Amino acid sequence: MNRRVLVTGASRGIGRAIAYQLATDGFAVTVHCRTGRAEADAVATGIAAQGGVSRVLQFDVRERAACRAALEADVAAHGAYYGIVCCAGVTRDAAFPALTDEDWDVVIETGLDAFYNVVHPLTMPMVRAKQGGRIVTIASVSGVTGNRGQVNYSAAKAGVIGATKALAVELASRHITVNCVAPGLIETGMLDQMPLERALQSVPMNRVGQPAEVAAAVSFLMSDAASYITRQVLGVNGGMI
Repeated sequence: MNRRVLVTGASRGIGRAIAYQLATDGFAVTVHCRTGRAEADAVATGIAAQGGVSRVLQFDVRERAACRAALEADVAAHGAYYGIVCCAGVTRDAAFPALTDEDWDVVIETGLDAFYNVVHPLTMPMVRAKQGGRIVTIASVSGVTGNRGQVNYSAAKAGVIGATKALAVELASRHITVNCVAPGLIETGMLDQMPLERALQSVPMNRVGQPAEVAAAVSFLMSDAASYITRQVLGVNGGMI
């Protein structure tokens, strides 16, 4: 029986690449989306076409009660998850004085609060299953070093890194590893508004990364080969300074 994993924000970008990779690795992948149902269905269909196992689960990671209800019902129907990949995230970039309350709240709720909203209702079922497990969060280089115009995003991702490390300590004795992948400049829609030529000056490899390269890092951390790796932050950033 395929081990079940949930990938949030899996209808596009990095999340989609992770979903495809984990399906290739033999996991049964639950493809999460908030509004992009058609895109999520396309991912699930694509996985099935490649011989994988997939289904779609739709909810808003910012809405705690609805998130918990959806996940508890899913576990009741299909059993505990072996793995969780928290990939949902948004940016609302602006200089700090220009940030609005909504800019702050949306980014924090989607990037940081969602960690609690998603992982909390799934943790005890994983523990009770006594099969170990894997939790991987997707942060950002912005959460490691801070980034101009991204005080909200940097705060959210730094919070995710801290939460990841703390949870790793709590769950280590249960053989559940908790790690973080922190991408740098990755070719997704988030780069559309960025002055790329200037940004690449801080990347020694002088190129942007691909979603598949982030997915490869997640694939390793989700594998049996990574069973002794926990509480770590893995940068996928081309040596970004």
